[in-house]
Amino acid sequence: NFTEDSMQLFNDHFQNYKRYAIPKAQLIIADIPYNIGNNAYGSSPEWYIGGDMKNGESKKAGKAFFDTDKNFNVAEYMHFCSKMLVKEPKQRGKAPCMIIFCSFEQQFMLIEQAKKHGLNNYINLVFRKNYSPQVLKANMRIVGNCEYALLFYRDKLPKFNNNGKMIFNCMDYVDDKKKKLHPTQKSVNVLMNLIQIFTDEGDVVIDPCAGSGSTLVAANECGRKSYGFEIKKDFCKMAQSWFAEIKSQGRLF
Repeated sequence: NFTEDSMQLFNDHFQNYKRYAIPKAQLIIADIPYNIGNNAYGSSPEWYIGGDMKNGESKKAGKAFFDTDKNFNVAEYMHFCSKMLVKEPKQRGKAPCMIIFCSFEQQFMLIEQAKKHGLNNYINLVFRKNYSPQVLKANMRIVGNCEYALLFYRDKLPKFNNNGKMIFNCMDYVDDKKKKLHPTQKSVNVLMNLIQIFTDEGDVVIDPCAGSGSTLVAANECGRKSYGFEIKKDFCKMAQSWFAEIKSQGRLF
């Protein structure tokens, strides 16, 4: 286990959460495996040597990001989230929610799975980048520059902090230009924005698929307690180094 006071990362599967007695969350947020199998790099320049299709395919062509992706069980994930979100409060404007980053195609399956676990309502989110990771091929003139996510909640609208202003569901993806320790790592800036909107200082944030710990770092920057699960030891070690660096800079809330 890797701990730096307000950030606790467990080198374990989220299914084993009961052994750690962690508190329930106001917000659960994660980037789940896209289950895109052997085509993980299919729309990325990394598919080709030097990022140029003229050079032929690289060693990453036809490969998945991780050997665990194909085994990811969405039903188990939804069960975890339904159990680990705080109870629906009596007052309005205090309810918890969960956010799942996902592929466009996954959204419809996730909506159905969420309903089976009491998360009956959703808001789709789109994050607009000013760049595209896709290879511009001769027959590809429209390239993807968006990240997709779904916000799920039970019945009452979730806690929503934006000074009474509305928020558009299409947001700019503000890259943080910081550490890139994980192939699918999300921008700390993007995560901080979501955490600040849907939680208050001192609330608990959980990331069941924590990767290198960027969600936990973002939560710490916002003054929230955070807990994460990651089954890959290498990423946990990277997270430990990141947490230690933050602690050495006196940035733990």
